[in-house]
Amino acid sequence: MRAVHVLAVVSALVVAAGCGSGAEPVVVDQPTRTPDPTTAITSTPQPTGQANPSATASPTRSGPGEVAEPSIAGTVTTGLRSPWGLAFLPDGSALVAERDTARVIRVRTAAGGAGTSGIGTVPGVSFGGEGGLLGLAVSPTFRTDRLVYAYHSAPGENRVVRMPLRSGRLGAPEVVLDGIPVSSIHNGGRVAFGPDGMLYVSTGDASDTGLSQRQDSLAGKILRLTPDGAVPEDNPDPGSPVYSLGHRNVQGLAWDDEGNLWASEFGANTWDELNLIRPGGNYGWPVVEGQGGADGGYVDPAVQWPTDQASPSGLAFADGTLYMAALRGQRLWAVPVGGGRAGKPTAFFTDDLGRLRTVEQAPDSSLWLVTNNTDGRGSPGPDDDRILELELG
Repeated sequence: MRAVHVLAVVSALVVAAGCGSGAEPVVVDQPTRTPDPTTAITSTPQPTGQANPSATASPTRSGPGEVAEPSIAGTVTTGLRSPWGLAFLPDGSALVAERDTARVIRVRTAAGGAGTSGIGTVPGVSFGGEGGLLGLAVSPTFRTDRLVYAYHSAPGENRVVRMPLRSGRLGAPEVVLDGIPVSSIHNGGRVAFGPDGMLYVSTGDASDTGLSQRQDSLAGKILRLTPDGAVPEDNPDPGSPVYSLGHRNVQGLAWDDEGNLWASEFGANTWDELNLIRPGGNYGWPVVEGQGGADGGYVDPAVQWPTDQASPSGLAFADGTLYMAALRGQRLWAVPVGGGRAGKPTAFFTDDLGRLRTVEQAPDSSLWLVTNNTDGRGSPGPDDDRILELELG
């Protein structure tokens, strides 16, 4: 009953505030609280000594600094169809996943002989709605194991697979994790290796909101695995891949230079979120959307936006700032962070580039920004979809 009451109070406050396109993003001050087990399903974080400390770890900076302003340096490539995942190889070239074709395309810059080439189509991918071939990650030991990881929809499930990349072609996929609930919407889909060498996977609630609060479901979670798909011994709940729960649809994962994990999350009708992820933390969905859950044992977002300004997907960290690609919001948000805290967001390229799906930092420290206007919800121009190179001023 307490949890339902929290949601009702938050909803009433939102309606009274009249949130809409004119509302401003809100930076939320997050006190440290101990979850109340009577009002929230959660796992108690345990000290792990891993390279992504919680928000209560001793900061190495006093707080957020200034935003490094991005500017467009050039166009990397054009003509992509519903691009989603983006990951860089050690040689500086990049791999791009097309959601609706299951193709993986290699993109080389001028330094590596500019051009694009298809390196394979991932077999077994199911298409429809927001499903298909989604996130990509390159093994941190790629020079020796040659492995590329992918998150994709399949008949009856979402799964994570890995494939060898040899002689310019992808080999047969090996399943790393399966049984992730699938739907036409809310499939999550980001995969990324953390500074601890573990594989992190974001999942959505797959249109069944109750799954986000169930510890025995892989839906509505951030998962933490070894590169082979096993459960690390120092996960918050021993034997479970669940690293955090209570998420609606996380599509962005990034670590700052202090080792903190941040995640961008789609809200429902009111608030989209940027969350600082604590091991074992419960982020409240579907009980709470946005701020207002801390008294019930949930973790409040670090920043929240009206949904028409964000619908956040990809997330990248560079020069003390998190850069967040916004789909419906059609802008790139920049949020300075430091000491486990977020500063005031600034928007760039508003309505100039259309829907933005993914942003990643390249080996040369530039940012690559991926548009997403051919996904069935945008208005594609003659060159869409594109990857743009951004310089940070």
